[in-house]
Amino acid sequence: MFCNHCGAQLPEGASFCRACGHAVSATTTPASEAPTGEYTSSSPVAPNAAAGTYVPTAEPPTDPKALGSLISGIVGLTFIPVLASIVAIVLGHLGLSDIRKSAGRLKGRGMAIAGLVMGYLGVAFIPIILIIAAIAIPNLLRARIAANEASAIGSLRTISTAQTGYASQNPDRGFTCSLGDLGPRFGVGATDDAADLINSQLASGTRSGYNFTLRDCENETSDGPVIRYKVVATPVTRNTSGNRTFCSDETGVIRFVRESSGDACLSDGVPID
Repeated sequence: MFCNHCGAQLPEGASFCRACGHAVSATTTPASEAPTGEYTSSSPVAPNAAAGTYVPTAEPPTDPKALGSLISGIVGLTFIPVLASIVAIVLGHLGLSDIRKSAGRLKGRGMAIAGLVMGYLGVAFIPIILIIAAIAIPNLLRARIAANEASAIGSLRTISTAQTGYASQNPDRGFTCSLGDLGPRFGVGATDDAADLINSQLASGTRSGYNFTLRDCENETSDGPVIRYKVVATPVTRNTSGNRTFCSDETGVIRFVRESSGDACLSDGVPID
């Protein structure tokens, strides 16, 4: 006979188990059914599980959408505020939905929630960015236009001074109707007759958002020196690079009009104080 508690072999008729001390019931365990200490495939519970030993289980994988939402949320708050934040929100909702439907087969709920929070924070900055842009861009444009117009006035004064110098150096020619004649002697487009009185950028006819043109040169006699000229400065792109048109002549007086026409400036321009 065997002990029903620990399985130790007992002598026939024993009332208590000498191994564990438990009372032996009247019903004995046949030798054929006695525990042998061996585990077989038909046993319902493995020995380690029966003894309470921890059996490791496979860790559920992290949902890739939840991880993508977290990464996009971080990027949206640092490098790409709008686009990455929208991606974080979309992936976060998809990730939470997949995790909920997986019934524990996927993890990453915390990542998805963190990505959603950062995504919504990034989207919340969009109105602020738009308000700042709506205020800053017009101010920057006005500042650029003002700087270009001031530069155009300065360039007309430079051309007027250069014309006086050129006429002094070339009394037989007088003034010139070519900005290249006032430019440097060396470089692209330079000529041997250039007076080197203005820089190459102004001599090219375009500077700081304005186009400059010498025109309407007149001689007192057919073969005499040029005694009159006109110079006009017009914006390259009206309302973007400049608003006003400026002009001047041999008198050195600079005028302006709001229209784009150089003729209007020469005929009806208002002198600049």
